[in-house]
Amino acid sequence: MSRTTLPAAAVWEASGERVALRSRTGEHRVFVRQDGPGDGHPVTLVHGFPTSSHDWAAIVPALAAAGHRVTVLDLLGFGSSDKPRRHRYSVLEQADLVEDLWRRLGTEATALVAHDYGVSVAQELLARDAGRVTAAVWLNGGLYPDLHRPLRIQRLLHGRLGPLLARAVTERGFRASMRRVLGRPVSDEVLHDMWLGIARDGGQRLAPRLLRYIDERQQYEERWVGALEGFPGPTLFVWGPADPISGAHVLARIRERLPRAAITELGGPPAAGHYPQVEAPEEVAAALCAFLATS
Repeated sequence: MSRTTLPAAAVWEASGERVALRSRTGEHRVFVRQDGPGDGHPVTLVHGFPTSSHDWAAIVPALAAAGHRVTVLDLLGFGSSDKPRRHRYSVLEQADLVEDLWRRLGTEATALVAHDYGVSVAQELLARDAGRVTAAVWLNGGLYPDLHRPLRIQRLLHGRLGPLLARAVTERGFRASMRRVLGRPVSDEVLHDMWLGIARDGGQRLAPRLLRYIDERQQYEERWVGALEGFPGPTLFVWGPADPISGAHVLARIRERLPRAAITELGGPPAAGHYPQVEAPEEVAAALCAFLATS
């Protein structure tokens, strides 16, 4: 993948801003970027763990060109947003921030596209007010807690020794972990940009706190699965089956439980893995644009 496909993180961030948003724990500065015509149909993209909104950088231009008003943000603790050290991070709080962003922007209804950690944020948003979401698009993530298969390093960081282990996390280790979940080639240059977003302000040390989402998925399983399966609007899954965390085994459950949903399986060859929007940006953008054009 080249820079022409995924712009450098610094270029991406230059067209955004940090805005003050409120949540149940107070006010935080959150990186926000908007693209596309001001009167376009709103689309909100929510990124995953442990990266940032930059994951969507190759997708946004196609959505904007198709006439959508695209909003992305770095969730609290990620990318260029605030990274409070002793904070108790929560998916519920992330949903608060998204709602406050919508309020600030005057967004009354929007399509919602979510990946990885972001799927839990999106499920909580659906549980709060499904009528606000015009269409839902899901990329590889732990929609069903019993099917989530975190990497060994994630399990260790989530455990008792997590705070100590987080201090030893390096870019080299990050790249090695990413290679285990990707199905298609992604350059070291792109992975370096991802790492820069993680490591900004020592963000890699927050991993044990951010990984509380694993517990929250168990705690809110009934609420979040119910929101997913009960959503009455148009639904699309864009899925990388080679993902060892949330791949083909999750897609099988989706087909069983949501037979009316549209599915774009990025089977290749080679099959895409855990980051479809980075591994297969043209296919993902085409699937999103076609789906949203009829939703």
